[in-house]
Amino acid sequence: MSDTLGLLAEVTQLARDLGYEIREEPLGELLGGRCEVGGVPQVLLNLEQPVAERLDLLLRAIADDPRLDGEPKSRLLEQRLRTLRSS
Repeated sequence: MSDTLGLLAEVTQLARDLGYEIREEPLGELLGGRCEVGGVPQVLLNLEQPVAERLDLLLRAIADDPRLDGEPKSRLLEQRLRTLRSS
């Protein structure tokens, strides 16, 4: 669980560094996802979902951003992104 929380914090900061607005709100049965509002990319995360599901959603939301390659990240995050991109 601590790896998951740490990765979620790392990915959240990385996404913010890339210009994404990360919104964490209770969304009921909605999972959340990526959208754009006024030209600003946003990712909505449902606080009612387990941490692992929020992490997976955020990773999927930003995985195709080419700017990720130039950003520093932990080996664990690099591995998760590589796995996600190859699937």
